[in-house]
Amino acid sequence: MISDKIALNKNIKRAFKYALSFIVTILFLYLAFLNVDVRKVIQYTLTASPGWVVVFVCIFLLSHFLRALRWKFILSSVKKDVSVKNLFGALMIGYGVNCVVPRLGEVTRAVLIGKWEGLSRSSMLGTVILERFIDVIFFAIALAISLFLSTRNLLGVFPWLKTTLYITAAGLCLGLIFVFLAIKFKQFFIKWIIKLVGKVSSKGGEMLAGFFDTLLQGFSSLKGWKNYFNTIALSIAIILLYALNSYVGFLMLGFQNYYHVDYGSGWIIMSLSSIAAAIPTPGSTGSYHLLVKSLLTLLFGMSEDKSLAYAFLTHIISYIMFIFTALVIFFAMYKQKDNINESTETNIGKI
Repeated sequence: MISDKIALNKNIKRAFKYALSFIVTILFLYLAFLNVDVRKVIQYTLTASPGWVVVFVCIFLLSHFLRALRWKFILSSVKKDVSVKNLFGALMIGYGVNCVVPRLGEVTRAVLIGKWEGLSRSSMLGTVILERFIDVIFFAIALAISLFLSTRNLLGVFPWLKTTLYITAAGLCLGLIFVFLAIKFKQFFIKWIIKLVGKVSSKGGEMLAGFFDTLLQGFSSLKGWKNYFNTIALSIAIILLYALNSYVGFLMLGFQNYYHVDYGSGWIIMSLSSIAAAIPTPGSTGSYHLLVKSLLTLLFGMSEDKSLAYAFLTHIISYIMFIFTALVIFFAMYKQKDNINESTETNIGKI
């Protein structure tokens, strides 16, 4: 009876969370398209150069392949021969899930890579959190660089940006301190969890302590100077490719013929639009559109129609690629698994 009530409460909370995410998405989309001629947005989008669209997709896939490769170096102390194919597959499926249910993708890819590689799923979640932590550091650096690249006073145009930078810096510092203390005094934290949660449920305390232990194992998986160097180098390459794709977005719509846009412009759009990912909407839908439209109109003097066409086109291509790639990889992986099982059963039958 009690377990049924707990399950019901969890389902209600989950439903409320999804409903809230959906409402926020609709609100942001409404604000983005407010007073904008949708027909013009569609017309501009349809003028996109097919050649540059292909380039955009290629850079998109390459940047995420490098993310999978970076994940391999993070995992090297846990398992050296982790398959990059499995890592890329889990990564893209996770992003595909995020396009439907925000934040669930991180858990999904940790579960998948744990299952495919025979590793602890909770420790894999720790490596995913570590990877996200690294992302925040490099996007914060990219955001700081944008302050120097922009010909406009970004802090003056977007007053909230200074607060965002302060909050990010404070969050990173607190996060680093907590992780350092948690790893250094792991046994103390485990005993504290068991004691605290044990007052309610001794079994629950043991389970949570075990989860915390394996989570820290994953979080502390990045070891060795070679892996540090490769992780940093790949993180830089990923950021550079993200900025390049933002620049290619201009080229897809031929904006270079009407506005002064260059790679630096792409860098600014990439770094500032990354803030949209902090808002829990499916695939940053709505939050990305509104933020990018504001950036292009206020910083580059573009019309709202063209700004929204850029936001819509770059987002929809990425969104479709995440969903399509996730589905293809998911069915390919399980088809391969079925073929292996059939082959095994056949060989056993022959014996």
